[in-house]
Amino acid sequence: MRIRKQKLGDRNIVGRVVEERRKALNMKQKDLLTQLQIKGIEINSSGLSKIEGQLRSVNDYELKALSEILNISVNEMLGMDK
Repeated sequence: MRIRKQKLGDRNIVGRVVEERRKALNMKQKDLLTQLQIKGIEINSSGLSKIEGQLRSVNDYELKALSEILNISVNEMLGMDK
């Protein structure tokens, strides 16, 4: 497992949750990418890494797909359900 070299960015608020949830599910980034592609979301490994590092914005359709794949509500991803 690689350790993040850059500090977290400020382009989204869900990236940290995506990474934590993916790891909790023992899912590799490539597995998440495959699931996203099945749902019609075209994103590469660099894009996913930037989302998790909060260096890239997340579109609404990407947020919905991530929520479904990671089995977590959008509200929880946004920090609204605690």
